[in-house]
Parts: sequence; C-alpha cells; structure tokens
Amino acid sequence: MDEMAADAYLERIGAVRPGAPDAGVLAALHLRHLRSVPFENLAIHLGEEIVLAEQPLLDKIVGARRGGFCYELNGAFAGLLRALGYEVELLSARVFGAEGRLGIPYDHLALRVHTPSGPWLADVGFGRHSHFPLRWDSRAEQTDPGGTFRLEETAEGDVDVLRDGSPQYRLEQRPRALADFEVGCWWNRTSPTSHFTRSLVCSRLTETGRITLSGRTLVITGEGGGRDERELAAEEVLAAYREHFGVVLDREPVVGAEAAG
Repeated sequence: MDEMAADAYLERIGAVRPGAPDAGVLAALHLRHLRSVPFENLAIHLGEEIVLAEQPLLDKIVGARRGGFCYELNGAFAGLLRALGYEVELLSARVFGAEGRLGIPYDHLALRVHTPSGPWLADVGFGRHSHFPLRWDSRAEQTDPGGTFRLEETAEGDVDVLRDGSPQYRLEQRPRALADFEVGCWWNRTSPTSHFTRSLVCSRLTETGRITLSGRTLVITGEGGGRDERELAAEEVLAAYREHFGVVLDREPVVGAEAAG
C-alpha cells in the first residue's frame, strides 16, 4: 500500500497520518475503524465477488466506502498498519459455535500487531468484540467497553479468546498469508450451513452504542442499554443503508436471492 492509498484509507476512517507506530495510535485507529467501516455480508446476497487481495479490498472498503467480514476488514486493516510502520501477522482462528463446537479451519482472520510496548491482538472484523486491541502477552482479564476479555493458552499451544467468560474463537499462533484464507472465505460465503449465507447483517459501532440492520430490522442501542428496534418498509431499506452506514446500493440485498460462487 503506497502513501496515497494509506492516506485515502485514513480519510475513510476519519484519521490523520500518525507520527509513530505505537500502541496508542493502534488503539485509536482500531476504534475509528470500528466506528467507520461496517461489518457486513451484503456481497454474499448481492452476488458480488469477494477477492482477498490488497487492491480489491481497498477498492471496496475505501473506494466504494463499503464494509465486509473478517477476511476483508482485518485483511485491509493489516495493509494499512503495515503502511504506517507496524509489523503485523495474520492469524487463523476457529470460531466457537453452539455447545462449544469449533468451526472450520480459517473460519476467522485476526491480527497480531507488534509495537514498541509489546504485541497486541487487533480485530476489527468480528462484529461485537473489543473496542480496543487486547494485550497479546497478558493472560489476565482485560476490561474493555465491549466486555471483559481474557486470552487463554490451550494445551495444544493455541490461544482462546474469551469475552465475559465465554469463548469466542481459538487462534493458531503460526502467522499466515492472506491467500491462505481463501478456502475459509469461500466456505463461509457459499456453504448452506454458514451463518453468513443464512443471514443478512450490516453493523457498526457508534459513539454511544451500536447500530445494526439485519434484513429489514433496524436496531439502535445507546448509552445505558437503551434499545430501539423497528421493522423498515421495503422503500426505507436502501435509505437506511445510506444514512446509517454510508453504503450506497442500487437494490436491496435479500437472503438466498443471490449466491457468489
């Protein structure tokens, strides 16, 4: 990623070029990314291709001002961080599902980011998660606006990420390349058993809570746990994507209407 592309990315998330690649800047960029770039799987239900390479990711997230799911969001964020001087490693994870069952290999992509003060787990692609990076080298509880988190090593040498005591995903510690995640991405966007093919979501963090559009259900949460939920009429959906997420679409995505394959 060259300087021009990095500056465009920083503008996309409302940030300016930082002076040094330290932990404080990483935390600020992490939060701005979560508030600016939505976690969404709209491409799956619009029949759009998902390409795990730097330029297509930049074209989508920065150029088209869209969002994406973990492979896209963390893949692109890794490129930005590297352009700003960080050492970044892509890590593969398996997500915990019902009854504690683990998902497929390469089910999730997260980042280990090295700074002068130590390594951090950064993840802007897991939907509801920590607002700030988590200390990779700490096994103590870490308090975050998104909950209480803990990293716990397994007997096999992996690392479980827990939120409020509940395991979220299991990370392998071996660094991977973005291309390694293509099979996991393909499975998640095509398998009838993937929750991404069976649901429709567009969600982002806000300064006071979170806003989510699931199909035609708009949910806005605010300070103190306040929650406003309502069903949108068909003619309101595209305007809601545009108003709340900056996502401009020419047609409404519908579960099962399209399959990118």
